[in-house]
Amino acid sequence: MLEALARAVLKPFDTGLRWRGHEPETPSLALTSLGTAGFTLESQGRTVVIDPYVSRPTLWRALTRPLVPDAEAIARSVPRADDVLVGHAHFDHVLDAPEVCRQTGARLLGSQAVAFCGLAAGLPASQIRVTEGNEDIESGPLTLRGLPSVHGRVYFNRIPLPGDLTAPPPWPPRLRDLPHGQVLNWLVRTPTHTLVHIDSADFIDEALAPQRADILCLCAIGRHARPNYTRRAIELLQPRYVVPCHWDHFFGPFTPTPLEVPKADLAGFVEEISAAGATPVVLAPGDTLSV
Repeated sequence: MLEALARAVLKPFDTGLRWRGHEPETPSLALTSLGTAGFTLESQGRTVVIDPYVSRPTLWRALTRPLVPDAEAIARSVPRADDVLVGHAHFDHVLDAPEVCRQTGARLLGSQAVAFCGLAAGLPASQIRVTEGNEDIESGPLTLRGLPSVHGRVYFNRIPLPGDLTAPPPWPPRLRDLPHGQVLNWLVRTPTHTLVHIDSADFIDEALAPQRADILCLCAIGRHARPNYTRRAIELLQPRYVVPCHWDHFFGPFTPTPLEVPKADLAGFVEEISAAGATPVVLAPGDTLSV
């Protein structure tokens, strides 16, 4: 009943916004949407996964039961990974990451709170890399760097589940067991392109200012949480492409036509991206941008 009510007030995804750009014959980077804030990035024979979250329990289950990663859905969606980057420790960013690492042998990279989640899920400490940001981490020919950030005030002018972890949480966790902890944006440099991933509705200008990005993954609801969010992020990073993320309703299984979360206003976001001088690239879950 709760899930049906939620879906009744959500806006269906306008498929006319979907990316239909030209795909190069020999792309050097492929970015595939996993839904929510999640992506896989493939370049130079490496696979970097960012904020994977494909288990997607229903809203009722998320509110009333422990959150159990769906191992089969994870195996289908993320069959390989070398490194898994997590922006913060909310359930819709961290829940599936340890299972991806368990299945693929990838490293888990993130804050101390993210590391506690990895340990709680049974990953060995040797498979976890803690970073506070502002350091370059090698991933084969790629370079990974966390950029210190902050979590936006998303709904009702509040930060959801604030705070930090001081020890591994129960696993499987309940929603309330996972405060955000330190927030990181992620910068991924390949030999040909640079990508920045902003998974929350705010950022720190000074952390972004020295950087440039060819591709920017940007949280859609940020435009309602912070004034001038879209234009400022584009001014700072000067991307060619902006890929909206965290716009799809992430409770319940994937559907052929995704639903937009409240305040996403994907059409308005696309207009803002274009007005700021970048090319909007709307990827539904499973879609790929190749450059």
